[in-house]
Amino acid sequence: MKYFYIIANYNKEYAREAEREITEYLQKRGAVCTVQGLVPEDTQCVITIGGDGTLIQAARDLAGRGLPLLGVNRGHLGYLNQVSRQEDITWAMDSLLEDKYQLERRMMIQGRAFRDGELLLEDIALNEIAVTRRDPLKVLRYSVYVNDEYLNSYSADGVLVSTPTGSTAYNLSAGGPVISPAARMMVLTPICSHSLNARSLVLAPEDQVRIRVENSGQVVSFDGDTFVSLEEGDSICIERSELETVMIKLKQVSFMQNLSSHLGGI
Repeated sequence: MKYFYIIANYNKEYAREAEREITEYLQKRGAVCTVQGLVPEDTQCVITIGGDGTLIQAARDLAGRGLPLLGVNRGHLGYLNQVSRQEDITWAMDSLLEDKYQLERRMMIQGRAFRDGELLLEDIALNEIAVTRRDPLKVLRYSVYVNDEYLNSYSADGVLVSTPTGSTAYNLSAGGPVISPAARMMVLTPICSHSLNARSLVLAPEDQVRIRVENSGQVVSFDGDTFVSLEEGDSICIERSELETVMIKLKQVSFMQNLSSHLGGI
């Protein structure tokens, strides 16, 4: 690789220092490095500096371009970031310059919110699409359909549909299963359900989920970024997206090793 683009979240500690170190090192090695602004057409790799949220935002903004992403962690957990320690930056940049890496393709999902048959919002997500409360302390009611077949009705704080990548995010906090990021499936997880028999449901990648909102005061969010308020009778249709996120893998560390390391530090 020779052409790089850097996205840094300056709200994270030491992000500017990491951006400067990476830029200077790459340029000294003869690479072309663009910081922020428009993404050049010849870009071969996007380096994000921040937390997982910074990388997820980049994945959404650059979806469809097929650009490989590498995350440098300056956040908290950093499940998605390959570089966490300051001393690993030089090694990571050398690996990119010398083409010593692998590419992982991560599944994304798309969702469409409807009211009276009219489209309210359409967007994609790398982690999850969540239907949650807009009004504090209000119990939500919704009905779930899979492939247009009725599944169940719930009273809960919300419901998530997550990807394998997102299984270690909100889904994990809500009690959902952890899934290998290489898998192709979706996970439907109720959030704090008011029923003892409400459990997560693992779905095939070709399945389609429809969530019908049965009372007002709800909102649907895509990776915690874009939102739209919902009213009684609105519905959200969720399915696998044709778009994928391409992630750069540098370390020969298995998903289970990475998961064990992060869970042990929580």
